[in-house]
Amino acid sequence: MNKNFRNALFMLAAGALAVSCADYNETDNFSAQPDPAFVEPYKDLAPVKSYLDRSKYPNMTLGATLAVTDFNKQELAHAAAITNFDDLAFGKSLMSGSIITAKGVMNFLDMKDLLDHVQEIGGKVFGSPIAANANQADDWLNLLTAPIEVIVDYIEGKKVDYTTMSLGEYECTVESGKVPTIVKYDGMNALKVEASSKVRIVEGFEVDHLSKYTITMWMRSDKRATFSVNFSGTKAESSTSSSFSIEAGGNWKKVVIEVQSAEGETEGYLRIDNTRATAVYVQKVDIGYFPDNHRPQTEKEVTDTINYAMNAWCEGLMKINEGRITTFDLIDEALDTKEELENGMLDIKHSTEKVFWQDIFGSENYAPTVSKAASKYYEEYGGDPAALKFFISETGLENDKRMESLKYWIDIWDKNGAKIDGINAKVNLTFSEDAAKQEAYRVSLDKLLTNLAATGKLIRLSNFDIKYQDASGGNVTADKITAEQRQKLADYYAYVIKSYMDKIPHENQAGICKGNLVDTSDPVGLWSKNKNQDWVRTATYKAFCDALSGN
Repeated sequence: MNKNFRNALFMLAAGALAVSCADYNETDNFSAQPDPAFVEPYKDLAPVKSYLDRSKYPNMTLGATLAVTDFNKQELAHAAAITNFDDLAFGKSLMSGSIITAKGVMNFLDMKDLLDHVQEIGGKVFGSPIAANANQADDWLNLLTAPIEVIVDYIEGKKVDYTTMSLGEYECTVESGKVPTIVKYDGMNALKVEASSKVRIVEGFEVDHLSKYTITMWMRSDKRATFSVNFSGTKAESSTSSSFSIEAGGNWKKVVIEVQSAEGETEGYLRIDNTRATAVYVQKVDIGYFPDNHRPQTEKEVTDTINYAMNAWCEGLMKINEGRITTFDLIDEALDTKEELENGMLDIKHSTEKVFWQDIFGSENYAPTVSKAASKYYEEYGGDPAALKFFISETGLENDKRMESLKYWIDIWDKNGAKIDGINAKVNLTFSEDAAKQEAYRVSLDKLLTNLAATGKLIRLSNFDIKYQDASGGNVTADKITAEQRQKLADYYAYVIKSYMDKIPHENQAGICKGNLVDTSDPVGLWSKNKNQDWVRTATYKAFCDALSGN
């Protein structure tokens, strides 16, 4: 056993156990050290899961949510989870956004360590959502659906040959300084741009500000010259500085510049900013560009690409899984919050900013497409199809419209061939000292459970944390809650558990999954932390035990 894990778990308050450590924590072939922490008044309680009457509630499980990294450390959270709960959920840790890199590389190292260890100790994992809107491999999906590179031809913008022009003033826009002239220089005609002048030596053509232009100039000077170039509102930069230079005398120098015009510019011009005390001479200017060498993917290409991505993700996931996880959230939080269909039901979420699976598969074929891909690879890599279960996880189902909308979409997905065994209802619960508010919370919970039971699906409650509000509506934090308040909170935990066990038919009880094991800033834990950071059982721990045993 991990030494740090073992040492951490020995930091327990003194107190005799009702059973031996080995008996208490035996989980198949794995023995955890005593779970935290055996202190009065709850030291003699057994593991939470041991209080459930499995003969009466054969399908009900108790789950715990934690991060993969916390579990793989095999310290306090690990011991509490495996000792007291039937299965483990790892949230976004096992979703594609945490596993697939921007280039499509799938890193399953943490997941493999987790599954190997869970298999070793005889535990179970509830699979994270296979598809969702959040915590997906967005960078990879963006890369896969990005415009495709194509071959494009060079497009001429403007060519000017000053050697063919007559001597004299050159007609152009002079922003400052002297008018440039066509002069005889080095045996040929050339444009002379005087010192301390800003002049547009090429103008009168259209530009596309999305394209990068190549400007080629042949130039000379009697002395070393330094000058700047402005192309349609953008100051061009050389590879080493914000200006360009040519040495005195010698051959004509070929100066090549790549630059885009300023955004919004349509009029093309090339301006020489010759701020030094020597003139420069220009023989020729050639301006042109290669248009954007990308084209958007066709609808069919995007569809084929995203179908490939879903199959690749499901194959990678199920290959590392090897049939060990048998129950998954198939889709997470698919419902929109506002958009409605003509029949009044809430639409599925859609996006113009990101790649959403359902935008490609279509709302009606979203779940069928995902379930078919996941089922295929689950079986291909050793999974027992009879054991496979898929849930749709959704939040806010205490709202009648959200509940009816979810039932509407599940019915469509069922008819279109999706495998949907259950609903994973994410609950967001609060206990209030205000009696009227608390009664409303209780009624809302009971209505939710009644509505869930009526679907005929397996029902799981997740994110099972309850916050505590005082009579004025303010949240009571874990460090401020009194023993009396903690007991009221614990009693409401017990009420929720009993209501679930009473209202959901036994054959449809997929279980309850705790959101946090230990207190956060809110008093949501079965354990709190003492000043030494040891975990100490709270009244909520006892409430779980009592409720599960029917007391």
